[in-house]
Amino acid sequence: MGHLPNSLLRPGPPPLLTASAARHQGSEMNDRKPVQSWLTDMDGVLVHEGQPVPGAPEFIARLRSSGRPFLVLTNNSIYTPRDLQARLVRMGLDVPESAIWSSALATAQFLADQRPGGTAYVIGEAGLTTALHAVGYVLSDFAPDYVVLGETRTYSFEAITKAIRLINDGARFICTNPDVTGPSMEGALPAAGSVAAMVSKATGVEPYFVGKPNPMMMRSALNTIDAHSESTAMIGDRMDTDILCGLEAGLETILVLTGISSRTEAERYPYRPSRIVNSVADLIDEI
Repeated sequence: MGHLPNSLLRPGPPPLLTASAARHQGSEMNDRKPVQSWLTDMDGVLVHEGQPVPGAPEFIARLRSSGRPFLVLTNNSIYTPRDLQARLVRMGLDVPESAIWSSALATAQFLADQRPGGTAYVIGEAGLTTALHAVGYVLSDFAPDYVVLGETRTYSFEAITKAIRLINDGARFICTNPDVTGPSMEGALPAAGSVAAMVSKATGVEPYFVGKPNPMMMRSALNTIDAHSESTAMIGDRMDTDILCGLEAGLETILVLTGISSRTEAERYPYRPSRIVNSVADLIDEI
């Protein structure tokens, strides 16, 4: 048998790949399908301190014109989707009401699946109470099935005391999200996670958190738009909620640097996003 030429035995370096080819090859290496559906966090990704992130309006416009399924996610349970839509429109982000998914909606769906037609004592605002009414729940402080704690602008000591007593009497404890603080113009505010810790300390009962980083939030969002985890990407600005949640739900995860987490901070976590980009403006051409 003849000898093979040295050029075949020792091939030269592979040709450089274009950006799109590199993405495609990376997708194949990770055994992922091309992105067909998009989930994105709101604060720090689309808006920051009451202003749209540069490129966010164009990103949303491209999503809408493409016809691809997408949802804007938020752990904030205060507002209804209609409220959030109006707030986003004022900032130049034309997001349909049907494309907004909050921890309040995820909590209501979870309770409807677990105990249809149940009762709940609720600490929260319209976003949460409206979502629970929509799934057929009755709000009551008489032997409720659940105590549901959400976000509110003014936590009432009387309401918290009532929640503690109901949990001691056997009500199941649910919290919309684990965030311990929230932003305001004056600085940090105590959020649902902090109040939940106080109730847990008083009762010895830990809540079940529905919102991020519980992958339940992602799975309910995927079901809402009939999407599959293998072909869906999650865009977020926080490693400890958005990226962790997307990772545990089996999604491609994209960290943007327009919010909480920096590239340096991302390296400190034991898990990594699929990739890091400066902002959603860098993703427009992928849609």
